[in-house]
Amino acid sequence: MSEEKKSLNFIEQIIEEDLKLNYKKEDLKFRFPPEPNGYLHIGHASSICLNFGLGEKYNAPVNLRFDDTNPIKEEQEYVDAIKRDVEWLGFKWAKECYASDYFQQLYDWAVELIKNGYAYVDSQPSAVIAEQKGTPTEPGKNSPYRDRSVEENLELFEKMKNGETTEGQHVLRARIDMAAKNMLMRDPVMYRSLHKKHHRTGNDWMIYPLYDWAHGESDFIESISHSFCTLEFLPHRELYNWFLEKVSSPDDFKPKQREFARRNLSHTIVSKRKLLQLVEKGIVSSWDDPRMPTISGLRRRGYTPASIKKFAETIGIAKRENVIDVSLLEFCIREDLNKTAPRVMAVMDPVKLVITNYPEGEEEWLTAENNPEDELAGSREVPFSKELYIEKEDFKEEANRKFFRLTLGKEVRLKNAYIIKGEKVIKDANGEIAEIHCTYDPKSRSGSGTEESMRKVKGTLHWVSAKHAIEAEVRLYDRLFTVESPDADKEKDYLEYINPESLKTITAYLEPGLKDSQPYEQFQFQRIGYFNVDKESSSDNLIFNRTVTLRDSWANKD
Repeated sequence: MSEEKKSLNFIEQIIEEDLKLNYKKEDLKFRFPPEPNGYLHIGHASSICLNFGLGEKYNAPVNLRFDDTNPIKEEQEYVDAIKRDVEWLGFKWAKECYASDYFQQLYDWAVELIKNGYAYVDSQPSAVIAEQKGTPTEPGKNSPYRDRSVEENLELFEKMKNGETTEGQHVLRARIDMAAKNMLMRDPVMYRSLHKKHHRTGNDWMIYPLYDWAHGESDFIESISHSFCTLEFLPHRELYNWFLEKVSSPDDFKPKQREFARRNLSHTIVSKRKLLQLVEKGIVSSWDDPRMPTISGLRRRGYTPASIKKFAETIGIAKRENVIDVSLLEFCIREDLNKTAPRVMAVMDPVKLVITNYPEGEEEWLTAENNPEDELAGSREVPFSKELYIEKEDFKEEANRKFFRLTLGKEVRLKNAYIIKGEKVIKDANGEIAEIHCTYDPKSRSGSGTEESMRKVKGTLHWVSAKHAIEAEVRLYDRLFTVESPDADKEKDYLEYINPESLKTITAYLEPGLKDSQPYEQFQFQRIGYFNVDKESSSDNLIFNRTVTLRDSWANKD
């Protein structure tokens, strides 16, 4: 039992303590509350896994609640994308909720706060209100409108709601304490006027609640037991509780806000504003560009739900922020795909290999294992012929003893096929190698059981039959930024650190069995890396995205 307790993260410890004190298991209820103002990113994935993971652990409902209180930035496209991402990760929400579902209740509560002297309409510009807030060491100053009569406040607030006042003319503020040590308690703004059409409520409302007012009260309406937020909301907890106290009765079940640290990912950014800039400036093609840290981008690149969940589990939940090296995320997808991805052969930078003693016009089909990590994956047949393609880097005319690939006078094995020996090269007018001529040992076919097939050679090459090969567009994706923390230096624009090598597009030659590959299918191109079929791919125009290289190629760079 003690070992089990040690394994709990501090969030789970909070829940376990509450269950011991005054919570019942049926009281537990969680929520994931995204703003529909952009696509979800890898940081959100950790929060999704936390909240829905707790729901699974405690058999408790988890709501998906959209914090849709800012019609300027919110769109239905983002709502739809968020729902797709949560479902793709394998989670199911109990209820689909929106802060806009509660606009009338929030308004009614705000009216009660005005009547009870806890809220007032302020008619000063936002810059003046901000200046009056004071500093952490100096108290703020009361607004000249702080003591407006209840009747005047109610009248102005209703006019704000109906759009009878101009945008920015008035705000509704909570009446708390302008000398409070926590500056968030210095009469925070609850509502602002926005004459904008909302994606769900249309033009029904001309005022919109701010986060601090809408969030806790939405939790209360939904009977959320634990509201988990990132660490920057720790100072907001006092205000969260103050608002709850004003709208509830002493015996009401009230949610509890607790905070955990963000986990920032190296070589990327997760600011929605900056991610939107990347899209708008054309630096990436879309929110789901495979270089983006969005869940949609990771999916298109070939990441799996299992790999993202494993990443979230590995980094865990902490109380202190830090930067997680993106190589850990890459490790998680390598580990997952190593178990599941079929092995296939593809040549990225081809040179022709001619087997001079192979019978002219003959071909054969050789058996190739699909995945040595999965005995149930079976095998496939690949064509072999006199002319093949191999990688240019797999041949050197002259090589030292440490070069274990093909060279003149030495033997290597062709994967799943025969042992060959380099004999000579044919060069073009520019002195570049156009063809490599070799001979093969017809008795050395892999798996034939002959003495010759058992002969040990130091190198094994992948290849494709030239006359059977199919062409495909291959997109070689890499990290979008060249430095660990691209937006850490406030003196420099983060765009200066864009990696010019983040995308290279080449034509590769693949074994013919890949012609009918479907979008999002995943493969290991042997000796090269893991790839998946892009969503825009078709049998007439095959497109593969590199998910990750076989090994971490950035270790030495960093």
